[in-house]
Amino acid sequence: MKWLTAALLLPLAALLIYVSADLPDRGDPDAPANLHLSPELVEVTERDIEIPNIVTAVLADVRGYDTLGETLVVFTAGLAVLLVLMRGARPRDSGRSNER
Repeated sequence: MKWLTAALLLPLAALLIYVSADLPDRGDPDAPANLHLSPELVEVTERDIEIPNIVTAVLADVRGYDTLGETLVVFTAGLAVLLVLMRGARPRDSGRSNER
């Protein structure tokens, strides 16, 4: 089983390393993401959304559904942890006798 896992993971790791060579450098102002969307958001955020803080405006308006989804995931994870912890705290049935 370990050989099968290694046979599947090694080509995948090699592919990821090969593809990562095509990623732009971190902080590169000429990266495609920084050429089109970012300058437009900086220019129109305060005027269109009327929130002076650009980060807050992007999180609240532009990425609102994404932030809602992340909040839902965190809430669901917290609820699952709470249910697992409460499961162990449930009192045992007092009708049973532990005598042998």
